[in-house]
Amino acid sequence: MLGHSHALSGLAAGAATLPWAPVGGTVGQVAWIATVGGMAMLPDLDHSGSTVSDMWGPITDVPSGAVGRLAQGHRWGTHDAVLAPLAFGALASLAAHAFWSSLLLVSLAIGLALRALHFVIPGRAENTVVGNLVLSWGGAWLLLEHTASPAWLPWAVALGVLTHIAGDALTTQGVPVPVLWLLRRTRLALSPLRTGTALEKVVLAPAFVLVTIYCVYLNTDVRTAVDPLLQDLQSLG
Repeated sequence: MLGHSHALSGLAAGAATLPWAPVGGTVGQVAWIATVGGMAMLPDLDHSGSTVSDMWGPITDVPSGAVGRLAQGHRWGTHDAVLAPLAFGALASLAAHAFWSSLLLVSLAIGLALRALHFVIPGRAENTVVGNLVLSWGGAWLLLEHTASPAWLPWAVALGVLTHIAGDALTTQGVPVPVLWLLRRTRLALSPLRTGTALEKVVLAPAFVLVTIYCVYLNTDVRTAVDPLLQDLQSLG
């Protein structure tokens, strides 16, 4: 899938899982959705030249090379539907014990979401290294300063990673057969969808947007603000 499709599917997954998310309050809900959305691009850290690798220059490019070697190439280790969520979730669990490491993870998620969704964001600041760093770290700091605890981070990271893998499993390239690929490098593809086709751009991406909007309406306080407006419009009709 394309980067923006991954991010949009992650936002949809984050919004849809709000009733079970270990967060409270509006800020916590925003942090959850943003983190799941951004982390839905994280598995591509195994590929030099990806959005994840290029986002912050050497800060992300150097780890990308190491992750790619450890994962045994693109769409292998970081795309294992069992091992990848567990590994990234475990790292996030360690990071959640300190403010600055939590800040790094949430900043990474926000930065990725901004880069993936740049086509709907005015200006180009989010596409530059400095601009993205300022926006993502500033946004992460505001979110974490107003949430009780980042204990939810491992769950958001694991969900984002799993969402990415599910999306790639729908493409012709597929994803590795969980765990068993370590013995024999075999892949699993659930559909003949090719990355970047009209079906993805015209059907799937808009569907993810609609799911996100509906679930935000359904699972947050937005509903209490919107319902009176809808009632007023109905009365006018």
